[in-house]
Amino acid sequence: MSDLLETLLADLAAEGERLRGVVADLGPDADGGWATPTPAPGWTVATQVAHLAWTDEVAVLAAGSLDPAGKAAWDDVVLGAMADPDGFVDAGAHALAADPDLLSRWDAARVGLGAALRALPAGAKMPWFGPPMSAASMATARFMETWAHALDVHEALGLPTEHSDRIRHVAHLAVRTRGYSFANRGREVPAAEPRIELVAPSGETWTWGSEDAEERLTGSAVDLCLLATQRVHRADTDLVATGPGVDAWLDIAQCFAGPAGVGREARG
Repeated sequence: MSDLLETLLADLAAEGERLRGVVADLGPDADGGWATPTPAPGWTVATQVAHLAWTDEVAVLAAGSLDPAGKAAWDDVVLGAMADPDGFVDAGAHALAADPDLLSRWDAARVGLGAALRALPAGAKMPWFGPPMSAASMATARFMETWAHALDVHEALGLPTEHSDRIRHVAHLAVRTRGYSFANRGREVPAAEPRIELVAPSGETWTWGSEDAEERLTGSAVDLCLLATQRVHRADTDLVATGPGVDAWLDIAQCFAGPAGVGREARG
């Protein structure tokens, strides 16, 4: 197992425990409890956590499908996705949200996912709903989703969010999915690779791309992460784009799989 994967899994576990600490003692009500509506239309706090648990459980099945003994379970998931490609993920979250053992299910799924990813042979890729993923790619994606859905829970409960340098995983994913953001909307990917310079929560500067690049992006790492997970409108960030390609990217940035999201309204 690589040092990178171990770092990713440790950060994923820490982010999961942070969210668990927020929801562990909630009551069932809709005003500060599990049934509290979140910024995602139709999703409560319970639905947000259930989505994380469901996806972790499915990822364990995907990793296990590399063993012939686990292939049938993953095939069943794929058949379900094919039967309802636009709604099966939401359906899984809503079904699990009603489970009185939701928190225990999520605890077990998080532990199971870590074990499954550590067990993948070096260089192996597991099937997923898009391209196959390495263990490190899956851990990065799970971190991004855990962080993003935790934001929704914090906002729903009126709680402040403190950001750590663990969000570098999300920032890196945002940068790596620049081309995907365009392709997902049927648009041509700009040829110019930008220089990206972001200020981390700790004050450190994170960089990607050549120093000689003509196009540039500067600003807060938190803001790029919020934008790429579509938790903030571009107008409410401090991000500065220099160049038409980077400017266009910030209007459509999306680091999660699936249809192009509508994002958030500007707060002014």
